[in-house]
Amino acid sequence: MGRFDALATQPARGLQHILKWKLEQLFRSRARARAADVPAPVRDNDGAALHAPEPHLTWIGHASFVVRLGGLLVATDPIWSKRAGGFVRRLIAPGVPIERLPPVDLVTVSHDHFDHLDVPTLRRFGPRARFVVPLGVGKVLRRAGLPAERVVELDWWQAHTEGAVSVTLVPSRHWSMRSLWGRNASLWGGFVVRGPEGAFYHSGDTAYFDGFAEIGARAGPIDWALLPIGAYDPRWFMQPQHMCPEEAGEAFLALRARTLVAMHWGTFKLTDEPLREPPERIRRFFDGRDLPRERLWVLDVGETRALVP
Repeated sequence: MGRFDALATQPARGLQHILKWKLEQLFRSRARARAADVPAPVRDNDGAALHAPEPHLTWIGHASFVVRLGGLLVATDPIWSKRAGGFVRRLIAPGVPIERLPPVDLVTVSHDHFDHLDVPTLRRFGPRARFVVPLGVGKVLRRAGLPAERVVELDWWQAHTEGAVSVTLVPSRHWSMRSLWGRNASLWGGFVVRGPEGAFYHSGDTAYFDGFAEIGARAGPIDWALLPIGAYDPRWFMQPQHMCPEEAGEAFLALRARTLVAMHWGTFKLTDEPLREPPERIRRFFDGRDLPRERLWVLDVGETRALVP
């Protein structure tokens, strides 16, 4: 039994479900996927804009962002490696070369899956950064040689303060596993990061659940909600653990956030939907709800935007 089984995605997905999914792929037409299987667009970024003291946000790809808030540079679920866990190939280069980054002050890691916790990348940040992670994830970092005194582990609703910035771990509907014998041995979650200029929420991986309204009420107000819109097909397999674009839109509304920043699409081919389908669907959701398009940010990889309070 895992330490956090009682909090994990239900119904849980196991080896038999993975085999069923892969068998379905063998017999299903791939025409839909081939029609739009193009990675996210890329914008050249040499990192110069990231040195600016004003608050800003840059999409590196997948769930990785670099955010300037409260004078600190925060990296979320950073992965610069060419493969996730050594298996899944990265389709496009990171939005900013890691050697062009300014010094990173804070790193948040939402859970221990390889496309969110990338040890080679974390080692590149060196002894300067503070790593804020859910309970149990710190063990992975310490085993990787990161200084124990730079690792902070949080339970849901616990917070850490670094300078003018507070970081609160909030619930998500997901699960953890770093090895075959370590299912749900560590916790998972999202982060609300608040500075003098406002707050962003990074959900990590999550299915849609009732907790979004609580996060908005208890940890809000949220200015920028970084929400996953990809890795959702087939729904019978993915719905308990990953949102589809329309569910991400509903989560945004439940959070009562000001801006939805789309993530977790177009970088790795993890599931069956075409890579360019998620942004099309989230735009249609906004249009169908008569939500202003300026409240939706679908960034190019490497794009930097100012965070205006």
